[in-house]
Amino acid sequence: MPLGKKQKPIIYSSTNKAQLIRGGKPYFDALLQLIESAKETFHLQTYIYNDDETGFVIADALKAAVQRNVKVYLLLDVYASRGLSHTFINELKEAGIFFRFFNPLFKSSYFYFGRRLHHKVAVADAQYALVGGVNITNRYNDIDGHTAWLDFAIQIEGEAAKELCIICWKTWYNFPAKLEPTPCELKPVKYNIAPEGRSEIAIRRNDWVRRKNEISATYVNMMRTASSHITILCSYFLPGRVIRKQLTYAAKRGIHIKVVTAGVSDVKVAKYAERYLYNWLLRRNIELYEYQPNVLHGKIAVCDSEWLTIGSYNINDLSAYASIELNVNVCNTTLAKETESLLNKIIAEDCKPITQEYLQRSKNNIKQFLCWCSYEFTRAMLFIFTFYFKRKS
Repeated sequence: MPLGKKQKPIIYSSTNKAQLIRGGKPYFDALLQLIESAKETFHLQTYIYNDDETGFVIADALKAAVQRNVKVYLLLDVYASRGLSHTFINELKEAGIFFRFFNPLFKSSYFYFGRRLHHKVAVADAQYALVGGVNITNRYNDIDGHTAWLDFAIQIEGEAAKELCIICWKTWYNFPAKLEPTPCELKPVKYNIAPEGRSEIAIRRNDWVRRKNEISATYVNMMRTASSHITILCSYFLPGRVIRKQLTYAAKRGIHIKVVTAGVSDVKVAKYAERYLYNWLLRRNIELYEYQPNVLHGKIAVCDSEWLTIGSYNINDLSAYASIELNVNVCNTTLAKETESLLNKIIAEDCKPITQEYLQRSKNNIKQFLCWCSYEFTRAMLFIFTFYFKRKS
């Protein structure tokens, strides 16, 4: 089990079942099934929620759950979901859904310019959960003949779902100094999971304001303790100083590292900034690939075919020092091998290898200058968005 140097021991729960879910239709089918299975409570917390076709389908399912006397809590980031119409929001509230935005801009008692609710989690009855990088909007769904952006989630049944439920309650109440016990903790739950199908799961969070850097520590630990290889798929891969240092050490130890980044990105300046780092990565013998068919939005890493981490965390300073992020570490050799096999299939079939020869062939002074400008601009923006005015003790 991964354990970081000079880090608190990572607590794993063992009575869990876990399954990797690909984004698009498989994810939304799983989410709808989760909503429809809820009997008492359902939490949905996400960064982006749009009132498009996908948003309406999920909203209708949440309303139907309320009709079954399920208490439904919907928490959205105020910045990313600001496009929701007042009519749509009022209809949710009138249907009996408990709705609110996280940290309204300029109204938070702990104002923190870049602190956004970036995690994506759904929990039913403190027993079943989905954690990943998928937002609630059409571009993450296979709809109207358009293929969804590439993303992933983990479907969980067991003790870890109860932990996620507790996190949802605390996030709903904006992390009060004391909220114990939560409704999840009061409810006794029995899990019927066969020993051979169990996964050990640790919930990992990042929230710099609240002094949590657990996901960042997971990646540092992965690079320090890997014995043979690491495969990383990341949508906005712009590692800061700490992760770059660990990548260098891991590569020097002979760890075989593959990194899959976006070939097509929804944030152009971030993509150009990433490309500025390509030479740096290749000089360290890190294999580099760009995903071609569509926008890559997933965030997942597998270590030594033994364990993986998956969730909302991007390897950049915005996720490390600003946004509220949520990942799960899963120790299950079978699942890790299956995930690694899927990532290798994506690399073989859907990715373009980036090599020194490729960079030389495509060398263009104007493009290089543009990449440098984008890199410096992105670094400046990350500094601004991770500057805090007041930090909780």
